[in-house]
Amino acid sequence: MSEFAATTAPRGALAKIDAILKPHLEGPGTGQAGAKAMITLGALSDLMEERAFGLLLLVLALPCCLPFVYLLPQLVALPMLVLAGQMASGRRAPWLPETLRKRAIPVAGLLDVVTRAKRYGGWLERLAHPRFASLTGDRATRVIGMLLIVPCASILVPLPLTNTVPGIGVALAAVGLIERDALFVILGLVVAMIWVAILVIGGPALLYFMINFALNRGSPA
Repeated sequence: MSEFAATTAPRGALAKIDAILKPHLEGPGTGQAGAKAMITLGALSDLMEERAFGLLLLVLALPCCLPFVYLLPQLVALPMLVLAGQMASGRRAPWLPETLRKRAIPVAGLLDVVTRAKRYGGWLERLAHPRFASLTGDRATRVIGMLLIVPCASILVPLPLTNTVPGIGVALAAVGLIERDALFVILGLVVAMIWVAILVIGGPALLYFMINFALNRGSPA
């Protein structure tokens, strides 16, 4: 059992993540200190133990939720998709291939994202509590995983508007998984699915309009 698990677990998903990351900001074995400290996805996964799928998805989705956060969304998109696929396959605990386990993420950057998430969305997280537990059980988790593949795949696409709202949806669903709150899971999935549907339907139409507009402006009167 890790030192984190041996202590009293802080209340709230963001507080749990904060408690996991802070000791690694200047902790031994990081090889760097302060703002340059890094943590690998493998180490992060091992530290999360109970409810690791929800915690990992949340910590990876947070950089995708907030505006003006660069680089981190590109680092976390593929692991999110892998985690969603594993939930869909019925795995009880996350497994990451060695290439992803070795992927390093800046601890200070993650902590900054967690702090900003607390500032702007902490009130929403405090509303989460166990509700309709059967809808977050093992069988339901497989369905949730299948549905989460869609917004995670959207985040993986390096185009404008494809990551912020789907990231918010995944984060809400992850909070629901951590707190066993099916209403948060459903809310997150609905938000993400509606936005992805808008992108799929409206994206080609917008592209067609922009091409026609450019061609018409370039043609002689």
